[in-house]
Amino acid sequence: MQKPAPRFAFVSSDTDDARQAAARLVAIYGQHRIADAEIVVALGGDGFLLQTLRETMGSDKRVYGMNRGTVGFLMNEFIERDLPQRVEAAVAETIRPLEMHTVTASGETATALAINEVSLFRQTYQAAKISITVDGKPRLAELICDGIMVATPAGSTAYNLSAHGPILPLDAPLLALTPVSPFRPRRWRGALISNRSEVRFDVLELEKRPVNAVADHHEVVSVVTVTVRQSSENTVTLLFDPTHSWNERILAEQFRY
Repeated sequence: MQKPAPRFAFVSSDTDDARQAAARLVAIYGQHRIADAEIVVALGGDGFLLQTLRETMGSDKRVYGMNRGTVGFLMNEFIERDLPQRVEAAVAETIRPLEMHTVTASGETATALAINEVSLFRQTYQAAKISITVDGKPRLAELICDGIMVATPAGSTAYNLSAHGPILPLDAPLLALTPVSPFRPRRWRGALISNRSEVRFDVLELEKRPVNAVADHHEVVSVVTVTVRQSSENTVTLLFDPTHSWNERILAEQFRY
């Protein structure tokens, strides 16, 4: 007896290519509400996929991305045929996001989740001055820089890589702590820390050197302290074609030049 096709929910970015692709797939495979679907198929680029992952986080939905964007590092190739078979054969990767907890200069608190990275950036022309504490132990009393980030393995090939941070395999129990344009200490290039660690950033000389914090696309202005740790409760599941798995993409990216 033939196995029934999974229930798909097709979602797309606002580009013409993505919308047209979604319409063709809906005509072939049908459409379900996300709440009723087994598989959410995201059509667009990496940014739209991250948005879809955030919106489905904690729902136990599996997300299968197909590239209708530009870079599409996180996406599978767009092919209309045999989608149920591709999904059935796909490799599932479970990703735990980062939790960002902030306190601002006005005393307000905020919490946000990040699949790629949590970043701190200077707000003005003045370089940021930040101290770093890991698991309650001071590690760097003063970092003068344009910014600093904590990146997940999933985010290690994004902004972290552009800032010369290390690429991490998805199953590595690590986070990348990567500075952006460090001025002092000039030779500090970051650190690899356990994904069980908690990192605290304290902004120094706040009035002179204001800093903003960003969890993926959620920004908090004029932060005083930022605490980052891996979420113990929230997960997302991303599906990759076995012929182009995440680990293969990670390895291939390291040999690009």
